[in-house]
Amino acid sequence: MEEKNRGELIKNPLGLSGENLPKPKNKAGRDLKTAIGVGVGLGALVLTCIFLIPHGWYPLVALAVAGGTWEVVQRLREHGYVIPRWVLILGGQGMVWLSWPFGVEGMAAAYVTTVLALMFGRLFHRGRGTAPQNYLRDMSMGIFVLTWIPMFGTFAALISTLNDGPADPKWYVVTFMLCVVASDVGGFAAGVFFGSHPMAPAVSPKKSWEGFAGSIVLGMITGALCVTLLLSGSIWAGLLLGLGLVICATLGDLVESQFKRELGIKDMSALLPGHGGLMDRLDGMLPAAMVTWLVLSSIAVEAAVV
Repeated sequence: MEEKNRGELIKNPLGLSGENLPKPKNKAGRDLKTAIGVGVGLGALVLTCIFLIPHGWYPLVALAVAGGTWEVVQRLREHGYVIPRWVLILGGQGMVWLSWPFGVEGMAAAYVTTVLALMFGRLFHRGRGTAPQNYLRDMSMGIFVLTWIPMFGTFAALISTLNDGPADPKWYVVTFMLCVVASDVGGFAAGVFFGSHPMAPAVSPKKSWEGFAGSIVLGMITGALCVTLLLSGSIWAGLLLGLGLVICATLGDLVESQFKRELGIKDMSALLPGHGGLMDRLDGMLPAAMVTWLVLSSIAVEAAVV
């Protein structure tokens, strides 16, 4: 009997009964084991590109931008939008790669050039003698995709070029990725166990205020720890980073939810088992990259001055 009790204590060191353990209020909505496995694999790929492949972050971001653009444009074309796929993909690659030597100016130049190509190409899509149909609709969607994926993605790439501060640029990228993971994990856990108040039921019924609060708490804690321990920045800058990143990531999730709702699809594709498509993984990360670059740039400049 004594050995049996000892075994039970090892299995349940806090002495909690099954009735006392917290129970999920909501379903995860995905194959959790598969999703975790794929997530771990993606994390390993990111770490490999950051630490083992010289300058590996830029090619990884460029590949993600190209894949996300292809995926979104394919869904739009299936629903009748006339979107020049290769103009967006090549223009997006120009934005990413020109930002490496020229920074934000290189990205802006490629962005404007691609917008002009979209405007004029769509205008004469049916030739000079035929008036274009749905020109404003397709043009607006093309510029939206160009901003949503390549522009925001370029800010993710630019994080690896922050050389002004005392920290290695790799740690800026690590800080970004850890805060993104913290936002996802905090939101998922709080939403599953405590979510009962929908944030935007008309857009994304499963997203709750409790989940948002979980993202805020874990995102800000992670931001504060990463900025102080990895980047030698202030705790307030870390808290600001976590807060801004979570807000942008949440809004990015809602934007993609509305995008899919209007197209009447559940996932962008079936590329990533347990997650959906590539954009189902990047939806919050892309806008979060912009605010991350902004805050971390300030931290790097401040550290360099001090």
